[in-house]
Amino acid sequence: MKEGRFKSIATPDRIPEVENSIIDFWDRAHAFERSISTREGKERFVFYEGPPTANGKPGVHHVMARLCKDIICRYKTMQGYQVIRKGGWDTHGLPVEIEVEKELGIKSKEEIEAYGIGNFNRKSRESVFKYEKEWVKFTKRIGYWLDMDDPYITCTNEYVESVWWILKEFWKKDLLYQGHKIVPYCPRCETSLSSHEVSLGYRDVSDPSIFIKFRRAEADDRFLVWTTTPWTLTSNMALAVGPAHDYVRVEHGGETLILAEALLGVLDGEYKVLERMKGEKLVGVRYEPLFDFFKDEENAFVVLGADFVSLEDGTGIVHVAPAFGEDDYRLCQTVGIPIVQPVTSTGTFTDAVTPWAGKWIKDADPLIIKALDEGGKLYRSERVKHSYPFCWRCATPLIYYARLSWYVKTTAFKDEMIAANKTINWVPREVGEYRFGNWLENNVDWALSRERYWGTPLNIWLCGGCDTSHAVGSIEELRELGKNIPRGDELDLHRPQVDDYHLKCPKCDAKMKRVPEVIDAWFDSGAMPFAQYHYPFDEQKMFEDQFPADYICEGIDQSRGWFYSLLAIATFLKGESPYRSCVVTELILDKKGQKMSKSKSNVIEPWDVLDKEGADALRWYLIASSPPWLPTRFDRKGVVDASQKLMGTLRNVYSFFAMYAELDDYRPGGTKGEPNLLDRWILSRFHSTVAEVRRQMDAYEMTRAARALQRFVLDELSNWYVRRSRRRFWKGEMGPDKIAAYETLHAVLDGTVRLLAPFAPFVAEEVYQALRSALAGDGAEDDDSVHLESFPESDQARIDRELEDTMDTALKVAALGRTVRNEAGVKIRQPLARMRVHDHEGRARQLLKHAEIRDIVLDELHIKELLLVDDLGKYVSFKAAPAFPVLGKRFGKRVPEVASSIQSLTGDELEAFLSAGEVTIKLGDEELTLGRDEMSVAVEGKQPYGAWIEHGLTVALDLQITEPLRLEGIAREIVNRVQNLRKKTGFHVSDRIHIC
Repeated sequence: MKEGRFKSIATPDRIPEVENSIIDFWDRAHAFERSISTREGKERFVFYEGPPTANGKPGVHHVMARLCKDIICRYKTMQGYQVIRKGGWDTHGLPVEIEVEKELGIKSKEEIEAYGIGNFNRKSRESVFKYEKEWVKFTKRIGYWLDMDDPYITCTNEYVESVWWILKEFWKKDLLYQGHKIVPYCPRCETSLSSHEVSLGYRDVSDPSIFIKFRRAEADDRFLVWTTTPWTLTSNMALAVGPAHDYVRVEHGGETLILAEALLGVLDGEYKVLERMKGEKLVGVRYEPLFDFFKDEENAFVVLGADFVSLEDGTGIVHVAPAFGEDDYRLCQTVGIPIVQPVTSTGTFTDAVTPWAGKWIKDADPLIIKALDEGGKLYRSERVKHSYPFCWRCATPLIYYARLSWYVKTTAFKDEMIAANKTINWVPREVGEYRFGNWLENNVDWALSRERYWGTPLNIWLCGGCDTSHAVGSIEELRELGKNIPRGDELDLHRPQVDDYHLKCPKCDAKMKRVPEVIDAWFDSGAMPFAQYHYPFDEQKMFEDQFPADYICEGIDQSRGWFYSLLAIATFLKGESPYRSCVVTELILDKKGQKMSKSKSNVIEPWDVLDKEGADALRWYLIASSPPWLPTRFDRKGVVDASQKLMGTLRNVYSFFAMYAELDDYRPGGTKGEPNLLDRWILSRFHSTVAEVRRQMDAYEMTRAARALQRFVLDELSNWYVRRSRRRFWKGEMGPDKIAAYETLHAVLDGTVRLLAPFAPFVAEEVYQALRSALAGDGAEDDDSVHLESFPESDQARIDRELEDTMDTALKVAALGRTVRNEAGVKIRQPLARMRVHDHEGRARQLLKHAEIRDIVLDELHIKELLLVDDLGKYVSFKAAPAFPVLGKRFGKRVPEVASSIQSLTGDELEAFLSAGEVTIKLGDEELTLGRDEMSVAVEGKQPYGAWIEHGLTVALDLQITEPLRLEGIAREIVNRVQNLRKKTGFHVSDRIHIC
């Protein structure tokens, strides 16, 4: 298009360049800031940003959640809400520490402390923002509007102070306590994990599966026991049976074994039952230890009764190592059996386990199995595949380990959390009802403390002179109780500085020293509704205005991470959920369905996509290809298709409009036109689409909204309205019909870019600016943006359902006609004499009432005549096809008989089936009714007709080409070739050409 009043639209190779220029425009115009400031005083829509950690590069998998956040926030802003979008950075915890350890070549806590906690934490603080600039650039490049100039940062003193205040509130209610429990423990990181962290790291692994023989004291019987953790046998202290279970003594392989009767199947070969007994008869029986390491421990090596013994697998006799299992620990505590822990904090055996001292416990498994075998104590050894927890950050196998840890007693308000969860609108609903709901039902106390360095210090001080402990809830309180607490920038609430802030005991005046632990970083992120505004110390009104959130969105893994920590803290403090709606996103996989990983070389670099196809194409592909809560198989070709189809089509529609509006110097607001039927239809479809998009968006069904919009742009606006209206724009005179065409297309284009703006903000801005610059006049502001406009409203008065239904039928008839032509190899430009249409549901009769629509169909298909027919038998033959998989479920062995009856149905019966959707067949004296899912009907045209059936419609075309029809087809081919030559030669639409 020649450059005039109308701007040229981006060609595919220039899309990334244009998108970057739009980012510059938004920055110059302060568009994002104005989208908030211009809504001051309006109703608020509250959004919480789940903070990323910026010590790793952003990937394509980060786009989905950020996209879903941006779409909803843009939509709500355009609806008139004020949507404050405060960014945030997650800065604490093991993810940061592990990166620093890698950088420094450190592999243990001893090395960290040798390096210096202060030095290590300084490195951690620096590491946190290693890729901050890249994250900011990435966020802007994908069009995610977020306030990154004033973010909340979890490592600031202000944020930590708010977290301390929250912890003190738990302390004041006696819900923060220290306990010696079995905790999930990472020997690599040397710290415990919370239950929700454990849930993030399960993997399917192959482990030893061994059956061991424990010799009964003073007898020749042996208890048969099963375990998948041979290393724990070194600290075996007891065996457990189910008192009510049935057990047997059996003679087998020259030995007498004891095991549960229900699990006799684990034995290899024949056996003879010598005695049956209840488990309670075995309780109190003593046995000989497998190893001598702790043979002198009092009360040990005895059979105990326990309710946790199941008969699902194993032998019904459980090996008990109290230092490495929660049930084991609790059972031994009740009967006074000692807790022995021959494993160090790094996961190696202590010197007490002489043969394997200093060896990593998992590496010792084969050596232990060998020793048992050589000692005649191994019955059988094999491998088993099962799900096992790994550290979600460093991928080390976890162990369950007796530790003294600090806990938040979340079980005290579990019912309140369950009730709060029921008020949340989960999208999809199943996540909240089942995955998250079941998680809450099985809630355990939150293991809060971490034996680490870079994190929010646990704010509890212990007195060295008495048993007093105290939780500090603010910096002011810290100064009241302590001496020489730094002020200003010198104050640092992190280790090691905070470790040196000693307080005066309020009871005995002795020195109080802070406990060494830091807290779970998930507590930091869950505190963000409060701590992002330094509540309750500052901005109390701002907090009140921004609580609770109307909307949050993160990945499915956060259902036991951020979603939980938010809910637990807010339910305790405020008695309600901190978010009203939650959209959950799933993984982005490679095109083969595999999880992306660097080791598989299947990771997609987002910048490569952004720099070639652009952000809009990536956004549209991700949101339109599948709902965000389903795994997305990422196919680069799909991104290219998104760019070419929706974005390309919209740009082409604009270019078409601009080209002719430039020629005719069209400006809106002048003489009114006379809308024709197509104008009324596309305006009706636009307003119906607006209603559908709004309905789906209000339900957070972004994919359905996007698909409704895509269908409108591709199938209705471009492929039908514009194509069927071209002659109106070609007219030389600027009459009422042509003016109406301009008015309609301009109105629909303007409305469509506003509909599209939340999903594809760049092309929406590009087309909006192009339309506005040419049509708005000299008084237009230079910094207006489509994203400051209002989202379209659906005008019900403009919706004509009957017209839409009739045109929809016309579109379907036209599509079927094109299919018949394609199947027969007859070009669309070749005119045909007649078309016969049979409507099995009665809708097509409206075509005869709308002669104008009927004529559109005839012109579209280049057909001379269209008739509706009731009797299809003259034009087509029918063939029934049984749906065997469906029939099999219903009829079983009778399927062949049913299929035979289906295939013998007459043409009249099959035609009736097409109309009614069901048919009755006879099997002997029995009558059976079959539906559309149990059989299908295909049609075949009778010469000279070709036919196709779909959507309850059958279309038959007379494919006979007479001489006059052939000549007319040649004329149309000539016209088409001339037009193609015009384009190829580079002529403008206004250029006059002569054909010789």
